[in-house]
Order: sequence, then C-alpha cells, then structure tokens
Amino acid sequence: MKGFFDAPNYFIELLEGGTTLENVIDNHVYEQNLAEKNAFVVADLGALMRQHVLWKTTMPLVRPFYPVCCNSSPVVIEVLSALGVGFVCANKAETTLVLDHDVPPENIILSGVCKQLSLIKHAAKTGINYLVCENEADLRKIARAHPEAKLLLQVSTEAQVEEASVTIGCSLKGCRHLLEMAKELSVNVVGVTFQVLASCRDPQAYTHALSDARCIFDMGKELGFDMNILDIGGGFSGSEFQLQQVHSVVRPLLEAYFPSASGVSVIAEPGNFFVFSSFTLAVNVIGKKAACRDLLSSTHVSFALSDELTPNDVPEFVYYMNDGVYGTFVGKLFGNIIATPSVHKMSLTLDEPVFSSSLWGPSCDPLDQVVEHCLLPELAVGDWLIFSNMGTSGQEGPATLSDTDQPPVYYTISTDDWFEMQEAGISLDDTMKNLSLVQYGL
Repeated sequence: MKGFFDAPNYFIELLEGGTTLENVIDNHVYEQNLAEKNAFVVADLGALMRQHVLWKTTMPLVRPFYPVCCNSSPVVIEVLSALGVGFVCANKAETTLVLDHDVPPENIILSGVCKQLSLIKHAAKTGINYLVCENEADLRKIARAHPEAKLLLQVSTEAQVEEASVTIGCSLKGCRHLLEMAKELSVNVVGVTFQVLASCRDPQAYTHALSDARCIFDMGKELGFDMNILDIGGGFSGSEFQLQQVHSVVRPLLEAYFPSASGVSVIAEPGNFFVFSSFTLAVNVIGKKAACRDLLSSTHVSFALSDELTPNDVPEFVYYMNDGVYGTFVGKLFGNIIATPSVHKMSLTLDEPVFSSSLWGPSCDPLDQVVEHCLLPELAVGDWLIFSNMGTSGQEGPATLSDTDQPPVYYTISTDDWFEMQEAGISLDDTMKNLSLVQYGL
C-alpha cells in the first residue's frame, strides 16, 4: 500500500472460531510490547469483498475501475482483479504493477495529465489503448507515439472547478477543439470522463456533468466518432448512504442521456470506496509533553508532569508517535483529514477523564502534526493508539517521503468472507495465485 510495506510473500490469515480483527490487533500489540513496539497495519480483506458486493448491488450497471493511486498494495490489486474490477493507472510503476498481476490491458485506463512521451510509448508497447486526454499537447504526443490509442476526453465539471485548486479537464468548447484535432490527426475518441468530488454537496453536480457529457457525445457523433464509454469518476466516499445518494441522482440521468439502448458502457472510479475501511493502523506513543491552560487568563504554560496544578489549570497533552506524515500519514500533507484514534483497550481503564491532546510524528518537524486537536484520556509512553479507516492514508502522495522503515501489513479474512469469495468464483489456485491462505495463530 502507499505508505505501507508489503512483504514479498503474501500470506492471508484465515480467522476461524469467532476470532475477530480486534483479537488480531491485540495479539500483535502483545508481540510488539515484547519486541521493539513498532507500528503495524492489519488489513481485513473481507471488508474489501463486502464493499464490492455493496457496489454490485447498488450500481449493477456501472462497472468499477479502481484507481491504483488510492492504495497500491499488491494484495488489493490481486483481490480486485479476481473480482473483475478494472484499473486506472497514472504512471509506469502503476501500469507495471497491474500488468504483473495478469490484468488484461483492455481492463486498464491510463489517466493523468501532461503525460511524458515515454509513458505513452510504454502504454503502446504493453497494449494499453485506453488513455485519458484533456489537452492539445497530450493529443499530439499520443498521435505520434500511440496511433492505436482510444481516448477518453476529460471534461471539467462546475463542482470540481469550485472545490479544487487546480482545474482538471477541459471545457465544452475545449472538447470540441480536441475532437476536431483528433479527427485531423486520425486518433480515435471513444468516450468521456469527468470527476465530481465525494465532498460535493450540490445535487445538481451530476446533472450538469452528464448533460455536458451528452453534448460531447453528440459532437463526437457529428464528427464521425463512435463513442461508447462514459466514466462518471470517483466521487464515492466509502459509505453505503453516500453511494445510494449518488445512485439515486445518477440513475434517472443515465436513463435520460445514456439509455441502455444507446450501447454506451458506463464505468466509475471507486478508489476510496473499496479500501477506506479495510486497513487499520496501530502506533505506539514514544513521547509526551504537557502544558496547562489557565481558565481565567486563557494562557498556556508548559509544566513538568510531576507539578501540581491549581483548580483553574486545565492540562493539555502533546503525544509523539512512532509514525507520522513522513510515513503512513503522508496523506495529511496533501489535505487528507486524519480522524481521532481510539486508545487500545489494554491501555485504558473505565471512566477516565479526557483531555485536549495533539498527535505528532517522530520527526520534530513542524509539519509532522497528524491530529491537531482531539480528546483522549491521559496516555503514558508505551501506550497504543488505533487508527481505523486507513485504507487510503497515502492517497496522492509518494510511497514514502523518508527512508524510515514502513509498518508491515498483516492480511486477514474471516471464514465467512472467504466462503463468500469462493462463491463469487475466486480461488487461490486460479484467480489469486500470488496469495497463500494460512490458519491464524499457526
């Protein structure tokens, strides 16, 4: 995974007899307490499977294409490939990773703007024909280096323009220009893609985006292109409620603009949706500082942990963890919000008071703040914090920003989820050859 390290051999621990994910975390905390107290990750592949079932149930006519940048764990790639999911890749490393897992090139879309010529040549050499294009410079490079390419024009949306600092995609007028140029350069255009961010609260966002897409399809038809792919993007947070909301808005629009009789295949890019809840991170508290806030003057003063406080003094704590933004929490540097962790139950007694706290990585860098403010009971050095929903912690960031060791990932699946995978036609022998199933605890 981005920000995480996967061992060369991918062992999946089968949880039997009522063993839970919490039991697995407890066991690894116990082992680390006897060793070096390193951070670690536990992945629940059953959660990945359940999200796929939810997608197929809610959006049966929209085929998912998974953006590898969300979480590039080889195990995630292997499982999603076995489930028939396509992939969206943004660079050579991602395309190589996916191709190495025997994903057919026709199930891969090369995204990204301002592609290097070497990347376009690599796509042509490996048979990846579906490329996203949003500007004239890329179109000319594609015409020269990959004449067999099948382009998806990226159109900007009103919601994306309002919320993002950089506009991705081109306007309707720009799409017309690209279509005319593609015709002149003999490059095939087969579809349209757009992005509506999951954070968008405007119910009209998809209305405008799909209306624009219909206009581009009509312009393409006018110029002689047979366009048959519509990509509605990756605006899916991971919650069932939000997915149903999007579906309730999109379904009637698709029926109006792109009915099944039109022959248009509708796809989407649910990245966060698939992996968000599958990964849990455990970190160790390696340092602690205390300050007090005077209720009368609202001033902050540092104090020693052994000092006595007056009735007007409210303690606040700063905790340092053995992982930070230059490791697993790299997504924080790119605007991701890190939720308040829970305290591992072995470290917590009932009815403890909570205090204002901030959480920091180990680097002593002012940027290495993971959580600015949260309420936690007073912790001691050596206690453990559990961060849930860490499946996309390294989203849009590099694999790591330092040379520090990355947390190992322990993959698990319950017997019920494994049986459900088998019923879906997945087996280790045929569809997931790079994984090994072992009984938990052996």
